[in-house]
Amino acid sequence: MRKTYPCDLSREAFEEIRPLLDSVRKQTKHRSVDLYDVFSGVLYGCQWRMLPSEYPKWRTVHSYFAKWSALGSDGCSVLEQALKKCGWRGPYQTGAQILNAILDRRRAERQKQR
Repeated sequence: MRKTYPCDLSREAFEEIRPLLDSVRKQTKHRSVDLYDVFSGVLYGCQWRMLPSEYPKWRTVHSYFAKWSALGSDGCSVLEQALKKCGWRGPYQTGAQILNAILDRRRAERQKQR
C-alpha cells in the first residue's frame, strides 16, 4: 500500500472515470500496473523523474500521460474530460496562484474605473 498525497483522487471518484481512461488503451496484453496509481502519478505534478517511488516508474506514468493528453477530434483530450468529470481542481493553490488571482481582480477593477 502506498502513501497518500493531497493530490490523490478517491478510489470511488476514480472508478467513475476509469472507463474513459481505459478507452485509450489498446487491449494487447494484461496491464501490469494499477491504473489508479498511474493516474495519481499524473496528478502528482512534478518533473517526471522526480516522481516518488510509491508510484509506477516515471516512464510508465509519462507514457499514459502522453496517450491521455492527445487531443481528440473534438479538440479535448481524454485527460481533460476525466478531470472535468471527476471535478478535480488540484490539491491546493500555490501562493503564486493566489497572488495572481488578486492581481487579476485589481487589474479588472482598474479597467472598470477607466
